[in-house]
Amino acid sequence: MSGEAIVAKRYAKALFDVALGQQQVAQVEEQLKLVADSLKSNPEFDKLLRHPNIDTSAKVDMLQAVFQNGVSESVLNTISLLIERGRASILASLTDEYIKIANEALGQAKAVVTSPAPLTEQEQSEIAARFSQLTGKKIVLENVINPALIGGLQVRIGDRLYDGSLSGKLTRLSKSLSASQAL
Repeated sequence: MSGEAIVAKRYAKALFDVALGQQQVAQVEEQLKLVADSLKSNPEFDKLLRHPNIDTSAKVDMLQAVFQNGVSESVLNTISLLIERGRASILASLTDEYIKIANEALGQAKAVVTSPAPLTEQEQSEIAARFSQLTGKKIVLENVINPALIGGLQVRIGDRLYDGSLSGKLTRLSKSLSASQAL
């Protein structure tokens, strides 16, 4: 784990503890996503917040003016602290780490389901139920479309990949045949 990732995890844990105390874990997660998405979709504003020649207090004032009504005081204070300490670049990592910590604490897991076509609500519910049994956690699904899969699904939960796709099966079959020919 890189130095930035370790620092992001510490900030995320501190923010999670505050959010848990205020019973606002889900709201803080949504607010962090809002800020991270806003900076991602507006690179000029992101550059302003990272620019070394702009006064830190001016950056904090801009941040508070932009997000004053959209995010809680604890999120604003955390991001302001990042800016003051020259760590605005870790905001995306902090958001990812916060989501991991919150999911773990709440007994949830994010599953990214890659399929060749969009899944129906019923299919998503069935997949969530199956992987909930497998992991013992409440599954939050995100459906990603990849027509190259041809058929079947790939489900990623954390660093685990469950590959039930046709393209994955063809790849494994090809490797198996290559290995048997080598004998």
